[in-house]
Amino acid sequence: MKTTNTFALVTGASSGIGLEIARSLARRGYNIVLTARSNDKLKALAKEISNNFKVKTSVFPCDLSDKIAPNEIFNFCKLKKYNVTVLVNNAGFANPDKFHRTSMEDEERFIRVLGTSVIALTKLFLNEMLDKKHGRIMIVSSVAAYAPPSEIQSLYGPIKTFMNRFSESLNRSYNYKGITSTAVCPGYTITNFHTASGVQDEMDRVPKFLKKNAKTIAELAVDATLKGKKVCVPTFTWKIIVFLIKILPNFIFSIASKAMAPGRYDK
Repeated sequence: MKTTNTFALVTGASSGIGLEIARSLARRGYNIVLTARSNDKLKALAKEISNNFKVKTSVFPCDLSDKIAPNEIFNFCKLKKYNVTVLVNNAGFANPDKFHRTSMEDEERFIRVLGTSVIALTKLFLNEMLDKKHGRIMIVSSVAAYAPPSEIQSLYGPIKTFMNRFSESLNRSYNYKGITSTAVCPGYTITNFHTASGVQDEMDRVPKFLKKNAKTIAELAVDATLKGKKVCVPTFTWKIIVFLIKILPNFIFSIASKAMAPGRYDK
C-alpha cells in the first residue's frame, strides 16, 4: 500500500468510463479519490481498487448538480491533506427529451454537472497545481462537440464544445507552468450512461462497429492525459469520423449521421 498523499480525483467514478479511468490510474500507481452520488457503490469500488492495485483510496459522495459540491470536494481533500495532481472531470448525464419538453430546472442541473462544476473544480485545484508547477487535468467531453446538432439532448453537444474550448484555454494559459488539460472526446461507449439518461433505445440502434468498450476508452484517455496531450479522440474509428466531420459539408455529414445513428434525430 502506497503511503504518499499524491492522489488522482475522479468525478462520476461509480460506473462506466469514470470507473475504468479510476482503475487505469490505480493500475499506474496513483492513489484515488472517487466521487459520485452513491455512497455504498463508491465504498465497494474503493475497496476493490485498493485490494487489486495496492493503492490508497478514499470516497466522497456528492451530487455535482448542487452548487456547493465542488467546494465540499475540495475542502475534503484539503482536510485529508491529499495532494491532487490529476483531476478527472468525468461526471455527466443527458436530458433525453427535446428542448421544449424539459424544464428549466432540468437544464440548469445539466449545465451545472457538465459545465459549471468542471470550471469550479478546475479553479479550486489549479492553484495548488501551480504552486507545485505540475498538474494533469482531464475533461471528459464527447465527439458530440464536433458532430451536427441532435434533435434530442439539445444542450449536450453545445456544452461539450464549450468544454473543449475551456480545456484549450487552460493549455494556452498554464501549459508553460507545467499544467496540461486534455479534452477526451469518445464516441458511443458501452456504459450505463444511456440507460440512466433515458436514451438506451437510441443507443441500441447504433451500429455495433461504432460502439466502443469503456475500458479501452479509459486507457487511451489516461495515456493521453499523463502525456499532456491537448485532445484525445479514442480509437481509430472515431478519429476517422471526427476527421470527416471537419472536412465534409455539414449537410452531407448530417445525412450520414441519420443513417448510422438515427436515434440522435428522432424519438
